[in-house]
Amino acid sequence: MLTIGIAGGTGSGKTTVARSVIDRLGSGKVTFISQDNYYKDHAHLSLSERELINYDHPFAFDNELLIEHLEQLKDGQSAFAPVYNFAAHARSAVETVELLPNNIVIIEGLHVLSDEKLRGLLDIKVFVDTDPDVRILRRVLRDIEERGRTIQSIHQQYMATVKPMHEAFIEPSKKYADLIIPEGGQNEVGIQLLAVLTEKYLTGDRTWGEA
Repeated sequence: MLTIGIAGGTGSGKTTVARSVIDRLGSGKVTFISQDNYYKDHAHLSLSERELINYDHPFAFDNELLIEHLEQLKDGQSAFAPVYNFAAHARSAVETVELLPNNIVIIEGLHVLSDEKLRGLLDIKVFVDTDPDVRILRRVLRDIEERGRTIQSIHQQYMATVKPMHEAFIEPSKKYADLIIPEGGQNEVGIQLLAVLTEKYLTGDRTWGEA
């Protein structure tokens, strides 16, 4: 099983890159995992208390569960990922996503490269590098349209946690990447290169990694 990690800042185009690679390789060959579904469960807290949590810090994610699921997939076993509700800041109590063992697993998320143990399970590490002004505009549109946020709450969260956490953890994790793709889903050459590298890796061809 080949495991690919795709990291980058909020709104960088990580998901677009992942979906584009899946389209090129064939969805039947790829299992997709979103790190967003692995936010720690705080159902015991009130909504007002959950709204105060720093969701942009690496510790906001249940990477132990994510790693457990990855190891299950590597052993040929299915796993059941939680489903996260961003409007309620909580996991679904009843809904899960079944993850099936496959030739390729792609994990996408803010801190996929920030966690040393998770990073150690990745065969190919990718960082999507997009300009901050583009990223914040994408985040504003997404949070309003998909997550029911107000522009005031988006601004407050961006200044309080998103920007400082990006500078402290996400941007530095770029140094661990095997491949950096500027401008995310707009970079057809970068996406095609990742797809080609993946196909070569699966066939046992490692010449792309030689100096």
